[in-house]
Amino acid sequence: MKESPAYKSGFVTLIGRPNVGKSTLMNRLIGQKVAITSGKPQTTRERIRAVLTTEEAQIVFVDTPGIHKPKHRLGDYMVRTSEQTLGEVDVVLWLVEPTTFIGAGERHILEQLRRVRTPVFLVINKVDQVKREEILKVIDAYRKELEFQEIVPLSALKGSHTDVLLRCIVDYLPQGPMLYEPDTLTDQPTRRLTAELIREQALAALEEEVPHGIAVTVESMKERKAIYDIEATIFCEKSTHKAIILGKGGEKIKTIGTKARMEIQDLLKKKVNLRLWVKVRKNWRDKAASLREFGYERKDLG
Repeated sequence: MKESPAYKSGFVTLIGRPNVGKSTLMNRLIGQKVAITSGKPQTTRERIRAVLTTEEAQIVFVDTPGIHKPKHRLGDYMVRTSEQTLGEVDVVLWLVEPTTFIGAGERHILEQLRRVRTPVFLVINKVDQVKREEILKVIDAYRKELEFQEIVPLSALKGSHTDVLLRCIVDYLPQGPMLYEPDTLTDQPTRRLTAELIREQALAALEEEVPHGIAVTVESMKERKAIYDIEATIFCEKSTHKAIILGKGGEKIKTIGTKARMEIQDLLKKKVNLRLWVKVRKNWRDKAASLREFGYERKDLG
């Protein structure tokens, strides 16, 4: 792809409270799954970069953990990651629910946004769930709180008006060359993506109290001619949680493995032989060493 002198490139971050649809929107904009999604909050735990390359611009989306009140060291890391990103990008997309109620979580984000000079777009997600008149009321409520460069109502799930958002983003990007090769989709290593796909299926299968206390590591990943042999471990914090993950007669872990294998095969474009283990690591979310081991906290942040 030949770049014109007017070519644009830059970084765009997605912020918002947990479970507002940031990963769903990023996957929709990229046109491919690069971040896991779940109906449970705090699914995303770190910054994930996804790259969209067009003939006029290269947009590097940075999906961040939801901004929330942390309850442990992992939570501190997630919030710190989100807030640090605000001053490092060219455009901030703030995703909100289509409601006029601006709660404590949104007001905390507003305080963060008032301190940045980065252009901020208000993105009202899930508009397919409300009437048009309600959307206008939401716009009016948020306009009173902050001056936004753009306001875009859309549905990440349905894909409505995401094209409008992309056009607005390109308008605010600086001129510059591509930052990544044109065929790049994400900066996440294959092992990391594989671990996240396993965690996604665990989130979908497990009871309410278990998901936030699990982490997944890929122990080995060997490629043969027509197949990948992958061994991974699901870590949890309690022995009772281990029993839930395994399920009666191992049925739960079998379901997680089967669904994860299908997702990983779609990612790798090859057949996958997946073996899963479950281990207990008590209170790992409050231990710096465990967070570093699982890839959630750099040594300089320990």
